[in-house]
Amino acid sequence: MISAIEELWYGNIQPMEISHIERNSEYQEAIQLVNRNCEKVKSSLTAEQIDLLIRYSESRNELSNITELDAFKTGFTLGVKFIIEALT
Repeated sequence: MISAIEELWYGNIQPMEISHIERNSEYQEAIQLVNRNCEKVKSSLTAEQIDLLIRYSESRNELSNITELDAFKTGFTLGVKFIIEALT
């Protein structure tokens, strides 16, 4: 059974619809840089190497998602503990 915290993480519970990432923000620039560099690398690879790069990228994304979910759950739990302590 998926927890309420995981439901929130996966977007099934949406407390707010507005993104706080601005168009020309540092985050946006970093995404563009990653995409440009990936395209440069791909242009010099064989089809087999591109497939390997894609699989590597997908596995890194999966690991990142697991790590980020754990950090989110830990932070959320800590926040709730602070609230409980403040109210008692």
